[in-house]
Amino acid sequence: MGPAVVRPTIAGVGLSLPAATSQADLWTGYFRQHFPASARSLAERIFANSGVVTRQACVSPLIEDVSDWPTAKRMQRYLVEAMPLGKEAVTRALTDADLSINDIGLFAVCSCTGYVTPGLDILLSRDLGMAPDTQRLFVGHMGCYAALPGLGSVGDYVTARGRAALLLCTELTSLHIQPAATRFDTQQIVAHALFSDAAAAVVVTPGGQGYELAEVAAVTDTATADQMTWDVTDLGFRMGLSPKVPQVLAQHVRTLVDDLLARHGLRRSDVDGWAVHPGGPRILNVVERELELTVDQMAASRATLAEHGNCSSPTVLLIVERLRRQADPPRRIVTLAFGPGLTLYASLLLRTP
Repeated sequence: MGPAVVRPTIAGVGLSLPAATSQADLWTGYFRQHFPASARSLAERIFANSGVVTRQACVSPLIEDVSDWPTAKRMQRYLVEAMPLGKEAVTRALTDADLSINDIGLFAVCSCTGYVTPGLDILLSRDLGMAPDTQRLFVGHMGCYAALPGLGSVGDYVTARGRAALLLCTELTSLHIQPAATRFDTQQIVAHALFSDAAAAVVVTPGGQGYELAEVAAVTDTATADQMTWDVTDLGFRMGLSPKVPQVLAQHVRTLVDDLLARHGLRRSDVDGWAVHPGGPRILNVVERELELTVDQMAASRATLAEHGNCSSPTVLLIVERLRRQADPPRRIVTLAFGPGLTLYASLLLRTP
């Protein structure tokens, strides 16, 4: 007999969320005055129909308006806010996994909303007391789907080295509110109606109790690369979001999921947990239709959108944690996330006995 196969397993999850504000208050207290009069009626409908009830922000526009800040000032603030948020998420994940920082062999960080050098991976390693030989990986500018390739990378490390790894996703979208619009720009209205701040960390171990990472899969439609963008400007990072994105997802999501499940002898009917990144209500509606899911199967994703908005890369991990904490946690979870490329990522998680 050959050596036993190491199964990377999600053994702990930790979340850190800034203070929340209601979507209604954000509209009346800030964004109603932020958009031009010609767009105000449409903007109000977009905010009301976003599926978002509350959102978190490290820098709330109700308290501090960053819309005219230069990018350098936003990056300085990113470091100030991201450090304690990331540290709290990591500490909670380690506690949940019943491990110490000395057990971690690889520390990976995903973020697309801020850049500093030395990066969060180095500065948090220092503040958390990681060993000098701890390996690090930074995944930047992959957007909303970054948690899944990040999870795949730490899973590969765990399989190859037989040591625990740690993944942190931290996003501060509140730092990228764009200047008050002088023209009608539906894409910016949608972005400002959806995005939120959060940090989520997962500890992946070689076996043990939790959710085994069976596989991570992806498909990228490069012909539609211009339909979702995240451009660095002199006034923060600017989102480009085409209304055609749901159509592209509709072309690919069924094949991606069915092929992933078939490689493990499963079908959609065998999956009892769905963690679908809530890029917005239209995204969730398309996935529900194409995968023939029920309202109950989409409930965790819609509840996360309502309570937290779209937090970019941490969001799918927020949904996984919601499913883990159910009275009867699902046996099989499929995660789905989408972003620039256009890229669709999926993973299959299997609850260990």
